[in-house]
Amino acid sequence: MAPSMELEAKNVEIAIKKACEQLNVDPAELKYDIISYGSSGIFGLRRSKKARIRVVLPREPAPATAVAETSGTGARNDTDDIKRTVRELIAGTFDDNTVFTFPDEPIELGKTVLARIVDAITSDASINAKEDTDRIIFNVKGGNSAVLIGKHGQTLEAIQALVEKVVNKRNPERIRIEVDVEGYLKNRKNNLQRQALRLADKCRRIKKPVTLGYMNAYDRRIVHLTLKDNNFVRTQSHGSGFIRKLMILPKREHYARQRRNG
Repeated sequence: MAPSMELEAKNVEIAIKKACEQLNVDPAELKYDIISYGSSGIFGLRRSKKARIRVVLPREPAPATAVAETSGTGARNDTDDIKRTVRELIAGTFDDNTVFTFPDEPIELGKTVLARIVDAITSDASINAKEDTDRIIFNVKGGNSAVLIGKHGQTLEAIQALVEKVVNKRNPERIRIEVDVEGYLKNRKNNLQRQALRLADKCRRIKKPVTLGYMNAYDRRIVHLTLKDNNFVRTQSHGSGFIRKLMILPKREHYARQRRNG
């Protein structure tokens, strides 16, 4: 049987495009089978299902197009380096078969793990760490912050999840980890709080639900906490999984009291 790989995407066309980019071949030359066409979900209340294809790998894959380093920042965008680093961190063993001894202290362990991930993505970055009341906070400065953060903070979320996974794998009690890059999370929190208050005021005026769109758990929590004491509106998440739709709705009991007292 010929070697193959499977890819997922929003639809079959995007999956095919991804396969062509990874293998550096034209769509007409790509050999694949469609495993699933995917589905878009129902009214945003049900998680959509991704399309999936199985691609037959060429016997001698064409060399991938080289990605030039970003001048001045040292960013490498080397997916293979990142994947290899993840495997090494989880296994605790590097490519030269040397076994890595993780530090015992969670803060040093997290800093070591984070440094190895960051070094696989960009150079000239420094990491500061501190313990808060309920978490360990790591701040990354320097390097290519845009690459570390990623689109809508997705790369940063993945980095934080990996660091937290490795730290908690070696500690009996769960430790919350927060990874920030150049104050991105603080700025995002402030922006989300302002947006939540603005949309809550709109919801109060028009007396109709207002949606903030699909958000991750971190962002949803910020909005929930910002509006939890609001007398006019309430927040509600729809869907399942990590990404859910968040809505602001008028509190019916408030307007019912208004009508009774009016």
